[in-house]
Amino acid sequence: MAILWTLMALLLLSFALLPVLRRRRGMIERVHPSHPDAADPADYGFVREEDLDIRMPGPDQDLLDVLDVVQRGQDYHAASQLLAGTEIAGEVRWQRVQAFAGAAALELQRRPGGVSETPGGQWLRVWRAEQPKDAGGAAVHAEFLVQQAWRTSTPGTDDFRIIMEEARDACGQAALFSPGDPVPYIIELSVARGLNYPQPEFEQLWLKILDRAPTHMGAHLAALHYWCEKWHGSRELAYSFAEAAAARAPQGSLLAAMPLFAVFEHLPEVNLVASFYQSEVVTKAIHGALHAVHAARQDDPMLAHVRHLLVFFLVRSERWAEAMGELIRVDGHVGALPWTLSADPAAEFALYRALAVAGYEANGGTPASLHS
Repeated sequence: MAILWTLMALLLLSFALLPVLRRRRGMIERVHPSHPDAADPADYGFVREEDLDIRMPGPDQDLLDVLDVVQRGQDYHAASQLLAGTEIAGEVRWQRVQAFAGAAALELQRRPGGVSETPGGQWLRVWRAEQPKDAGGAAVHAEFLVQQAWRTSTPGTDDFRIIMEEARDACGQAALFSPGDPVPYIIELSVARGLNYPQPEFEQLWLKILDRAPTHMGAHLAALHYWCEKWHGSRELAYSFAEAAAARAPQGSLLAAMPLFAVFEHLPEVNLVASFYQSEVVTKAIHGALHAVHAARQDDPMLAHVRHLLVFFLVRSERWAEAMGELIRVDGHVGALPWTLSADPAAEFALYRALAVAGYEANGGTPASLHS
């Protein structure tokens, strides 16, 4: 009988510890709408999950308008004009090149073509054929090839290598058409990672970018991947790269948030330490990123990227009020890390948003107090 009571006690204890163990493993469970802890994000004016825009991290109405024109009419001219009028060394040009390339790649994936069907993304092929020396078109084509390699092939295979080598040639052509443009070299950073450039060769490529755009946040994020443990570096090299970028960041630069991205890239798949997200290394990175977003220009095109990652870490750290403060500034667009790593970015973002609302209200927060 004593054994039976002991087994029953252990069973009850296991049920009591299960939520704790789930949290310790870094897992976040979905909360059913009928659960008493399931606060309603709509009370805060948040966009419904099905209406969240997964294409970009923040608003760029000019880009959206042009994408609509290009895809509806399969005519590249508006895209060419938009890129021609976008500052060469700025973050916006890089984001727009990515968006056009991604749109063409997604079209091709959805409509690969056949005997009686025109393949998707035909407008990009026409663009390259009719304006082979157009710098914008050349950059979009190079980025399209990079995205195709990662989407359709496996690193290390012959197919992957062939597409990446074609992308490298395309990057070289794009650089010739616009000598002061950092974008072709930023695109090549992904090629370097895929083709396993030796470190001296990668560093030579990186110097070309620093010569053209030394504080380019998008370039630093792309370079960080190469130095990560899962690619060609280590945790120490990635942290060193990120911390050096933050240390030399001018006043108002979002480069001060780079250590938070380095921490994210090296999160353990299974985290058994409950206080990991409140540890010194994470807390320091969060504080650096919070300082960066508060000091940055509010029209900085990379601001939304940092705010989205902050939402992730602030929710995990149970810093509910601060998470809500970032959410009200990025809600509506979810095309950024960490959500884009999910098969359903909108659902992943909505889950964290619901957790932030629930945690905020559990600690006395209300819609009125948030907006006051």
